[in-house]
Amino acid sequence: MRDGVRLALTTFTVVPLRAGRVDRPAAGVAMALAPAVGAALGVALAAVLFGLAAAGAPPLVAGGVTLATGALLTRGLHLDGLADTADGLGSYRRGEAALEIMKKPDVGPFGVAALVLVLLIQAAALAGLAHEGWAAVFATTVAATATARLAATWACRRGVPPARPDGLGALVAGTVGPVTLAVATAAVAVVAIPAVPGRPWQGPVAVLAALAVAVLLLRHCVRRFGGVTGDVLGAAIELAATVAYIALALR
Repeated sequence: MRDGVRLALTTFTVVPLRAGRVDRPAAGVAMALAPAVGAALGVALAAVLFGLAAAGAPPLVAGGVTLATGALLTRGLHLDGLADTADGLGSYRRGEAALEIMKKPDVGPFGVAALVLVLLIQAAALAGLAHEGWAAVFATTVAATATARLAATWACRRGVPPARPDGLGALVAGTVGPVTLAVATAAVAVVAIPAVPGRPWQGPVAVLAALAVAVLLLRHCVRRFGGVTGDVLGAAIELAATVAYIALALR
């Protein structure tokens, strides 16, 4: 458990911890704890967003700085994964040919478009949230970031193969069992209930909608690439966050 917690924090954040045991059992714990790490990240982002709004920053500026803070706290890995996955899918190639495109250090037009659109939507959603008060900012941001990491948990469920024999995908693919998946999903759905005051059903629906879109992306990536990679996990996280923010922004 200790190694799993350490691996979860070092994988999903920039928390400087010493490397512990890195194997599939520890990876399974780490992926199960991903939503909890996301919720903690959401608390930090909520503080940034609310603080900037209280200081008089324009809503879009507050939203943009909050996203930049999130990128810094996660080393931008999820955004990088989104860009690489978009380039791989946009190439219309399959298997190893698509994986080779994803491994290139540059970002292609599909990756740029995906990054711009996702960041624009997320910043706009946060901008609309900025002046709604601490409770709304806290609940919505925590729910969205926890849901995003829950998408990674789902991407690591049993039966989903890795696309490569090495790398992060090979380490985490298939490490999360159905009971853990059900408990994590239920916990995030409960956390999302207060995200929209007066509509206790909207938060859980937003969680399920984000997961549905992430699972569809995952299935498509498995067909195209042969399995999951670390880039696919990042893409699932960013896409789920975007859908969650959209669904929670509907007041």
